[in-house]
Amino acid sequence: MRSWLPFVVLTVLSWGTYIPTLHRGQLALGGSGVHAFLMVGLAYLLVAIAVPGAMVTRAGAWSLFGDNPNGMLFTFAAGVLGAVGALGIVLALVNGGRPNVVPPLVFAGAPVVSVFVAMLYNPPQESPSPLFFLGILMAAAGAFLVLSYRPH
Repeated sequence: MRSWLPFVVLTVLSWGTYIPTLHRGQLALGGSGVHAFLMVGLAYLLVAIAVPGAMVTRAGAWSLFGDNPNGMLFTFAAGVLGAVGALGIVLALVNGGRPNVVPPLVFAGAPVVSVFVAMLYNPPQESPSPLFFLGILMAAAGAFLVLSYRPH
């Protein structure tokens, strides 16, 4: 097995349970998206700042930041995009989106956008295969089928 595959599985399981868990917590907080998003932010503080901060401190590698302003800019932008995406999910749920409708739309659309942005950052050597475009249509069809036949 490839060494990165368990981390993909970890992410699929984490993100796959994220929206229904967020919605359940939001409802328990009286439907408040602001309170729910604050708790998500606190979790990010713990998981995304405290843990790697301790690891970087232990390795003595803080100087890497000063040597790589583009790396800092792009990774900070990625963090902002992740937080804005989480806020978008919270606001979708607060405004009537259901936890069995929002994820198929997000998780079918986001990979397609991700591939186009990756191609913008790293232009391909050759034009995409027609099967690439078929894959985009299949992602849309998959989201449509999941939404059309979801349990009510």
